[in-house]
Amino acid sequence: MPLPRPAPGTGRWWVVGIVGIGLATALAVWLGLANSVGRVTWVDTGYKVVDDRSVRVEFDVHRPSGEAVTCQVNALDQSFGVVGTIEVRVPASAERSVHQVVVVRTAARAVTGTVKSCDPS
Repeated sequence: MPLPRPAPGTGRWWVVGIVGIGLATALAVWLGLANSVGRVTWVDTGYKVVDDRSVRVEFDVHRPSGEAVTCQVNALDQSFGVVGTIEVRVPASAERSVHQVVVVRTAARAVTGTVKSCDPS
């Protein structure tokens, strides 16, 4: 069974559509890479409630080498309210990824600890 052919005179629009979709795809990929390459990211790797007044939080920071970063770490209670916070300065170094362990002092018992944000210093 032969494939149907486009109506006469519509071939040009098929080419314009295919080129347009290709350009839109290239633009989406470029924007995605431009917004993520060289950015500071972090990953929470663990936490441990030490006692009623502190929680230990572990996390990895990924940043461009040679860039100092400041991270805000929060301790949260059962209703996800902030019961403690600390700013951690990660000094510049040649390493792109750095593991950090911090203890956050709390006003009440925390049930979790997490990194809220990390920004270049």
